[in-house]
Amino acid sequence: MAFEASAETEKFLCERLLDPKQPISERFRALFSLRNLRGTGPRNALIDATRDPSNLLAHEAAFALGQMQDADAIPALEAVLNDFSLHPIVRHEAAEALGAIGLKTNVPLLKNSLSSDPAQEVRETCELALCRIEEICRGNDEAQTDRSPFLSVDPAAPAACSSVQQLREILLNEDQGMYGRYAALFALRNNGEDDAVSAIIESLDAKSALLRHEVAYVLGQLQNKKATDALIKTLKDAHEHPMVRHEAAEALGSIADEQSIALLEEFTKDPEPIVSQSCEVALSMLDFERSGKSFEYLYTPSLPQVEPAC
Repeated sequence: MAFEASAETEKFLCERLLDPKQPISERFRALFSLRNLRGTGPRNALIDATRDPSNLLAHEAAFALGQMQDADAIPALEAVLNDFSLHPIVRHEAAEALGAIGLKTNVPLLKNSLSSDPAQEVRETCELALCRIEEICRGNDEAQTDRSPFLSVDPAAPAACSSVQQLREILLNEDQGMYGRYAALFALRNNGEDDAVSAIIESLDAKSALLRHEVAYVLGQLQNKKATDALIKTLKDAHEHPMVRHEAAEALGSIADEQSIALLEEFTKDPEPIVSQSCEVALSMLDFERSGKSFEYLYTPSLPQVEPAC
């Protein structure tokens, strides 16, 4: 849902997002609010945030632009994708955002990065984004659906196959293309039964860091305590890719049992900022949830009135 906000509220959110003196959790509160707004101000603030020194914040800003499916953000996302000085997690998210926006004009940009980006996770994301756009151009209704049952614009449409065993085989098959494995992953997520969740957990051992990170993200969406041990193992693995550990931390925050919370507190001191900041944000979100307050500023009564846009 898109919202309308007063000029005062919008200005406050943009300034809070871009203020490096604010705690990372406060900046995320602003980011999560701005992704529900439309217009030049919110878009430009999120674009500026894609260049932030915090790779976690920068990647989340790129993700938000994709979830908003804002075509006016394409030039900025292209610039992020082509800037090899930026962390791969940020470039990956820019590529995914271009796929989420889904326009055919994004194909040349993604093909260029598919052949030239030095990071495997970015190249694989470009492959996914190209497949998603191709599905949309072919008229695949599922690929054109704006939101999944989990209110996200996913990088792949869920596979049509309904057999959990078949989906599991596709997801775990290292010879399958990335788009097919993602499609199986989202179909298993939408199924949500115990055997489907078990198959998703198994795929945390996939060779692709990109796929592992999406698996952890999906486990966070499902909030199934069955995944806790596997996610803890992922977060504790110092040799794991930061983008995977970051998603594991956020997923543990969603599950929010005592064991998960204790681990998040421990890993706020992790030497990798993408991981430590993820833990900080997850813990802050939990604090707001426990106190019955909204993490997003848009729902905070003390701000100027904000009304849903019809």
